[in-house]
Amino acid sequence: MRRIGIDVGGTNTDAVLIENNAVLGTVKTPTTDDVTNGIKSALRDLVAKVGGAAGPVEAVMIGTTHFTNAVVQRRDLTPVAAVRIGLPASASLPPFVDWPDNLAGIARGDVFMVQGGHEYDGRPLVPFDRAEMRRVADAIRNSGVTSVAVCAVFSPLTSECEETAAETLRSLCPDVRITMSHELGRIGLLERENATLLNACLIDLACRTTQAFKDALRESEISAPLYLTQNDGTVARSDHSETFPVYSIASGPTNSMRGAAFLSQLDHAMVVDVGGTTTDVGCLKGGFPRQANNIVEIGGVRTLFRMPDLLSIALGGGTIIDEERLTIGPHSVGHRIIEESRVFGGAQLTATDIGVASGLVDLGDRSLVAGVNSNTVASCRERIESMIVESVDRMKTDATPLPLIAVGGGAFLVPESMPGIAAVVRVDHAAVANAVGAAIAQVSGEVDQIFSDIGRERAIEAATVLAQERAVEAGAAERSLNVVEIEDLPISYLPGDARRVRVRVVGETGAGAP
Repeated sequence: MRRIGIDVGGTNTDAVLIENNAVLGTVKTPTTDDVTNGIKSALRDLVAKVGGAAGPVEAVMIGTTHFTNAVVQRRDLTPVAAVRIGLPASASLPPFVDWPDNLAGIARGDVFMVQGGHEYDGRPLVPFDRAEMRRVADAIRNSGVTSVAVCAVFSPLTSECEETAAETLRSLCPDVRITMSHELGRIGLLERENATLLNACLIDLACRTTQAFKDALRESEISAPLYLTQNDGTVARSDHSETFPVYSIASGPTNSMRGAAFLSQLDHAMVVDVGGTTTDVGCLKGGFPRQANNIVEIGGVRTLFRMPDLLSIALGGGTIIDEERLTIGPHSVGHRIIEESRVFGGAQLTATDIGVASGLVDLGDRSLVAGVNSNTVASCRERIESMIVESVDRMKTDATPLPLIAVGGGAFLVPESMPGIAAVVRVDHAAVANAVGAAIAQVSGEVDQIFSDIGRERAIEAATVLAQERAVEAGAAERSLNVVEIEDLPISYLPGDARRVRVRVVGETGAGAP
């Protein structure tokens, strides 16, 4: 069966066609402001490259930086009504309290505080104020807000208050989109609530983006189910991704890591993905990106939910070099590299020019960088390699030598050896590893929840069933599901043999499963 993988990055849009784990064709085109036309262009070039017809396609997997860019650049965000269920506790730190002012000013709608929530041991904090919740729903309906975030104190223990609040909102505000925190985050009220608020303010953008993707496929005459890639290296049906866009917010570098694992056939390795604007460093564990278990900041907002453990630095093929001060970045020419970089006839000295002048890669016209001072070239190359080596060292968790897979369009900047690395692995199709990772992705379901009074085995069993249900909801074929990760941690400060259980399952897309 054939699959198409597409990664819409800030610099390039990459596309690949894969059949039975063989890469049939790849293309790399500059990203355009118009998403639909950009994908259509990539698909047109890809089809032409494989003989003029894509053939029967099982599924199309697309990764995008749209959601990350929206938060970072403070644009295309929808104002959100925040409903916090936890009074009389938590009143001193209202929703949006720790958001940057320029982001909160765009995303913050009305804020409502309601009595309810639970204690850390699962007992009700105070009775849930249903009458107040109905008044809140009336106010939201009259305000015209289209997206609501609901967060209750200790909802990962029991989602009762959030579910009841959502039912009230659906009955009185049938047109609003509702995000509940227990479906996204972990223990930690503000961080879980922040993830919920971010998700809620991205839903409208997710719907528009997904529709643009569907339009591009239809106009390209490709009839296949559409999936969007997610932060953990898997995919979800487009309708599911519209509901949970925050799960795709870091999918770009994750796609590259999954593609690196596939192309190298290595399950445990470091990965360095050098794009046009940034370099992302991560670690593969069992063929998937190592997950972050600590707080992750997105656009200055502290969150705690399913995210890869990555380190990003401002270094890419388009990174601007200041010849006078011999500084590297942080700014990049981005998708204008074929217009502004010197080897392509432009006036701007970039990291790609340093690579060409050093003989690391043959791109553009090498004679156009022949006049660059040799000391400048040597100094910049040394600094670039030092930046990568330092980043890899920071991401390693122990001294055990690991292989390192170099991918991305700027992979030529990765040095051939470095301390703590057993070997630097170069692979075919490294420049489009992100699109390869999208094309080969499976569907996942994950649960990270606290269980009590049922024992370890039953807690793991319950979490596994719930994770399997979530995978099927996201588009996995039930018969293909496989448990890939189980983690349980007793929580001594909670009564009733309480434990945090995290279970992750993966499966094939419904269309291609046996």
